[in-house]
Amino acid sequence: MTGFIALLGANRNYRFTWSGQVVSEVGDHFNNIAVFSLALANTGSGLVVAGILIARALPAVLAGPVAGVLLDRLDRKRIMIASDLVRAAVALAFILGIPPGRTWLLYVLSGMLMFASPFFTSGRASILPSIATKEELHTANSLTQLTQWTTVTIGSFLGGASVTAFGYKLAFAFNAFSFLFSAWCISRLRVEKGFRAERSGLGEHKVIRPWHEYTEGLRYMQASPLILAIGLVAVGWATGGGAAQILFSVFGEVVFHRGPAGIGTIWGCAGIGLVCGAIFAHRIGRRISFTGYKRTISICYIIHGGSYVFFSQAPTFSLALFFIGLSRAAVAVSSVLNVSQLLRHVSDEFRGRVFATVETWTWLTMMVSMAVAGLVSDHVSPRVIGAWSGVLSSTTAIFWGWANWTGRLPEPALSGVRPDEIEVHGDPTV
Repeated sequence: MTGFIALLGANRNYRFTWSGQVVSEVGDHFNNIAVFSLALANTGSGLVVAGILIARALPAVLAGPVAGVLLDRLDRKRIMIASDLVRAAVALAFILGIPPGRTWLLYVLSGMLMFASPFFTSGRASILPSIATKEELHTANSLTQLTQWTTVTIGSFLGGASVTAFGYKLAFAFNAFSFLFSAWCISRLRVEKGFRAERSGLGEHKVIRPWHEYTEGLRYMQASPLILAIGLVAVGWATGGGAAQILFSVFGEVVFHRGPAGIGTIWGCAGIGLVCGAIFAHRIGRRISFTGYKRTISICYIIHGGSYVFFSQAPTFSLALFFIGLSRAAVAVSSVLNVSQLLRHVSDEFRGRVFATVETWTWLTMMVSMAVAGLVSDHVSPRVIGAWSGVLSSTTAIFWGWANWTGRLPEPALSGVRPDEIEVHGDPTV
C-alpha cells in the first residue's frame, strides 16, 4: 500500500485521474443498483434486466471501433472530457424513467450512457503510460484496477442503501454529478508532449479512412499471439460473465428476497473479492516470470468458474457472498496481470484500438450471453443458469492452457515502453 500512497503523493496527473475515477465509478454503481432495482420493482421479470444489459452492451459494441480509431488519432484528453459531459447529461435524464409506465426509457438511456463509455475507459487505459513514469507504470495499473473494484464495493453498498432509504432520484443525480467531477479532474491533466498518440506516416489518406485504421489495429493484434490471446481471454470470460451480470440482480431480489440492499450486498462482496485479487496481483506482478504469469492465468479461471458454480448453488446468502468474492478475486488477478502485459507490449500508436477492441469483443460476447440468459430466465431456475455460466467461464482456462502448453504464447518484444523502462524481478520458476 505504501507504493500506492507514494504514487498519489508524487504524481499530480495520476492523482487527478484517480480522484475522478473514484467519484465517477462510485456514481456508476449508484446508477446500476437504481436501474436494476427499478426495473425489477416495476416488472418483476429477470428478462427486463437482461434487456437493459443488452441495451447497454449493443451501443458499447458499436462505439468500440469508433472510440479506438479516434483515441489513436485525436487528443485523448479532450475525447475523455467530452465522454464525461455527455454521460452527465444522460445520467440526469434517468430521473424521467422512474414512473412504471416509462420503463422503456431505462433501455434508451442505458444505451446512450454506454455508447459514450468506451471513449473514456479506453482513453484512460491509453494515457496511463503518458502520465506514469517507467517506475510507476505497474503500480499505476494496479491502483487503477484496484480502485475500479474498490468502487464496486463502496458504490454497491452505498447505492443499495441509498436507493432503499432515499429513492431513485438521489442515485441518478449523484451519478450525473460524478461525471462532471471526473471531467474537471481530466481537464487538469498536463504533460509536455500532449495526449495525442505518437504515430508514424499519418497522411491525409489515413485521416479519411477510419475503417482502414480499425482493421489495421486488428491485424496488429493478430500478428502478436499474446495480445490476441489476452483479447480472447476476455471473450472466454464473457461467455458466462454476461449471464452473471443478470444473476447478481436476480439472486439479490428474487432468489434470496433481499431487495435493493441484497443486490448491493452481492455487488459489494464481488467488489471486495476484486480488491483482494488486485492487491495480490500487484504484489506478485513485479516478481512473477512470464512463464509463471501464463500459468497463473489458467489457475485463475479454474478458480473463477468453479467458485461461480458454487455461488449459484449456495443454500444460504452468506455462503453465496463468500463464493462470489472468491470468484471475483480470481478474475482480478487475471485482469491486472493481463493489462500489465498489454501496457508492456502494445505500442502507443495502436494502444487506443487494442484496448477498445478488447472492450468491444467483451461486450459483444456478454450481449449474447445476457440475451440467452434473459430468454431462459422465465423458464429455467437462476441456479441452473448460474451453474452453466460458471462452467462456460472456466473453459477459458482450457483454451489458455492449451495455447501455453503447445508453445503458442511466446513473449513478444517490449513495444508499449522501452525495454529499460520495465523491471521484472523474481524467481523464473514462480
